[in-house]
Amino acid sequence: MLRRQFALLSFVLVSIPTVAMADALLDHPAPVFSAPAADGRTIDLNAFRGKTVVLEWTNHECPFVRKHYESGNIPPLQKEAVARDVVWLQIISSAPGKDGYVDGPTAMKLNAARGAAPTAILLDPEGKVGRLYGAKTTPHIFIVNPAGQLVYAGGIDSIPSTRQEDIARAENYVRSALGALAAGEKISNASTRPYGCSVKYPS
Repeated sequence: MLRRQFALLSFVLVSIPTVAMADALLDHPAPVFSAPAADGRTIDLNAFRGKTVVLEWTNHECPFVRKHYESGNIPPLQKEAVARDVVWLQIISSAPGKDGYVDGPTAMKLNAARGAAPTAILLDPEGKVGRLYGAKTTPHIFIVNPAGQLVYAGGIDSIPSTRQEDIARAENYVRSALGALAAGEKISNASTRPYGCSVKYPS
């Protein structure tokens, strides 16, 4: 039991990359990028100016990510957002040989199996987009408003655990932020603490 707990702790602790990371700043222009998608397209953030964009860092092997997908928490949120013309971009910044690394076809199969419905899955094995935003955990969520400003950065919700039963008691920060944006209101918790497994950047 102690050995299993230590293994989980090792998986979850956020490591400090050897390459300097930027931190995207709230209420400033979101860092722009162009990245390959799992379906072969190239996705350019600038192409979505005029729309709200959600950036979700993910790793299918992370127990925190599994919590939100296996419980059916994130997929319906993606579908609700996309139905309201929000662009939802999953980003996989796991490096080859590290936990969570997948190729495009595998990423699409994983999403099909778990009912995920993002606008696109971005492949970032070199960690360029992740480091541009300072993404630290999976999940780690950023929201860009239609004017291209970063308006939310942080966790998916308020209870940092791997227990599915905690979801119902937690405040879903992302749903609240998207609701405030749609209503033209200020996001009350624009910066929250992300929790999860460390992003598996290249060494």
